[in-house]
Amino acid sequence: MGTSIVVTSGKGGTGKSSFTAGVAGCLAQMGHEVLCLDMDIGLRNLDMALGLTEGALMDFTDVLAGRCTLRRGAVRHPVLEHLSLLSAPVTLPKNPVSEADMQRLMEEIKAGYDYCLIDCPAGIGSGFDLAVCAADRAVVVANTDPLTIRAAQSAVSRLDRRRIPAHLAMNRITRKFLRRLNTNVDDAMDALGLPLIGIIPEDPRVTFAASSGTPLVLRERRGAAKAYHNIARRIQGERVQPMRIW
Repeated sequence: MGTSIVVTSGKGGTGKSSFTAGVAGCLAQMGHEVLCLDMDIGLRNLDMALGLTEGALMDFTDVLAGRCTLRRGAVRHPVLEHLSLLSAPVTLPKNPVSEADMQRLMEEIKAGYDYCLIDCPAGIGSGFDLAVCAADRAVVVANTDPLTIRAAQSAVSRLDRRRIPAHLAMNRITRKFLRRLNTNVDDAMDALGLPLIGIIPEDPRVTFAASSGTPLVLRERRGAAKAYHNIARRIQGERVQPMRIW
């Protein structure tokens, strides 16, 4: 059976989709069968980060309703052969999706894939609950904005209630922040009560890769791409030394 990992933050704008796409791409490059599951109903953008906008014709509600099989609904990446995407619907489904539905879907996913990375919607409402209900583990993405730390605390609290183990990823870290790295990272870890899984630098190539429809890991080996690679190795249980960002 595979492992399901939900990527969340408690609010929008922290880079969850870029993180999901980047780490998933690295896991796929390592030979693992990986499925990205976009749970952001109506506001999906994981297909853009992966360069799969044209191929994402079906979504997870089609699989749940039996309109297609999981393998047909999941679009495979044309270059990263071990990477697939199961998209979110562009509108709210007529029949509400329950947590039992998602748990049933996840059992099927984990039977066919090594990893499922779930891109959680912003906020901590019903969409959050639906995204995390079938997760084995979680990565909480935050950055230097105190508001993201406060929102992440709310997400961590809800993960704790479900007894989902979580790690912290500090995203979009700048040179200025690195001058105060030890105190600020420690403060974030203390505030959230989470171990650190990685630090991703601010990298304009992330936005450029998404806008060009090419996953960052196919373009770069530096900056954020290297950070994603290290995090993917840590997810597999490897001990990886912190990278020198600058």
